[in-house]
Amino acid sequence: MALEKNVVVDNIEVVENGCVQVRTKTAILEDGVQISGTFHRHVVAPGDDYSAEDARVQAICQATHTADVVAAYAEAQAAAQAKNAPAEVEA
Repeated sequence: MALEKNVVVDNIEVVENGCVQVRTKTAILEDGVQISGTFHRHVVAPGDDYSAEDARVQAICQATHTADVVAAYAEAQAAAQAKNAPAEVEA
């Protein structure tokens, strides 16, 4: 009985705002047959450091995270924070 752990990026998606969604599958195999599996998802936002990501994720981020996309994402994030910030109360 040989157990093996296999971790692979099995799904990469780019959404409208430039974020790259990454799904990683972890499978436990017994004699080549999967006996357990889990998924983990994370997001790489425009402007994030993606140097530690899977090579395919890096290539997609490099192609999609252009200067314009990073600037538009930062502007949208700043606008959302300003909208959700509590109003200042005058004394």
